[in-house]
Amino acid sequence: MIKITVPATSANLGPGFDCLGLALDLYNDFYVEEIDEGLVIEGCLEEFKNENNLFYVSLKKALSELNEAVKGLKIVFDSRIPLKGGLGSSATCIIGGILGAFAIKGIEVDNDKVLKIAKTIENHPDNIVPALLGGITVAVIEDDKVYYEKFTTSESFEFIALSPDIELSTEEARRILPKNISLVDGVYNVSRAALLAMALSKGNKENIAVACNDKFHQNYRGQLIPDFFEILKFAKENGAITSFLSGAGPTIMIINEKENSILHEKLEKYLSTCERKWKMSVLNLEKDGAKINNCK
Repeated sequence: MIKITVPATSANLGPGFDCLGLALDLYNDFYVEEIDEGLVIEGCLEEFKNENNLFYVSLKKALSELNEAVKGLKIVFDSRIPLKGGLGSSATCIIGGILGAFAIKGIEVDNDKVLKIAKTIENHPDNIVPALLGGITVAVIEDDKVYYEKFTTSESFEFIALSPDIELSTEEARRILPKNISLVDGVYNVSRAALLAMALSKGNKENIAVACNDKFHQNYRGQLIPDFFEILKFAKENGAITSFLSGAGPTIMIINEKENSILHEKLEKYLSTCERKWKMSVLNLEKDGAKINNCK
């Protein structure tokens, strides 16, 4: 079998709506092999064991684009990234499936080709690009092509993911957003997204804190998440560099200095007083992105 490992991602990073994203050292593993006939899917919920499975859909799409075919497929999931949690679980399936097609047919991976196929399935590059490449990425789609830049940040930073015991679909989170924004809010976000990318690349904590503010989506989506605004306020008051909604949510992502480890204990104590149950995961930036390995 072929093993494909794809990292979790966190998108938007506050003001970078649909363009900024980063990869984290939390992973989904997928095992795939060609079989004589049919489709066998294991290791996931029963509702996903069919031809509508996103990994399978992505793999078949890639085979079509590569002018290749298979007799049958066996796919095994080993998932650690929560569904509908704002940590890019869908992007792992998309990138994993496309890479699976390349691997099964022994075709050398071309990142631009992978992203061209991926964007036909997920038209927002903020998750698919870091899932493939790792690091922190800025990406846009122009004339049917994904353009991107990748960089890293200070190794003294950690990323604390806070996930409540609720699911929030991207569709639901998009419905609550306004159809139009003001020029003032547009300038606010564009300027901060540009500053944030540069500040992250240089590890400038003061500028990161200012640049992570947003007027496009967080104030709306935050209303769907219990204790969202209170948690952001608590993190800031206890030494976090900044915090933001991860993707469409409901996970909250905190950027913290590793030396401020006391924040872990403070957060756990605070979250225990909240109405909903929260899971805390302390993560690091995944620099390398998705990987393919041959298994016996």
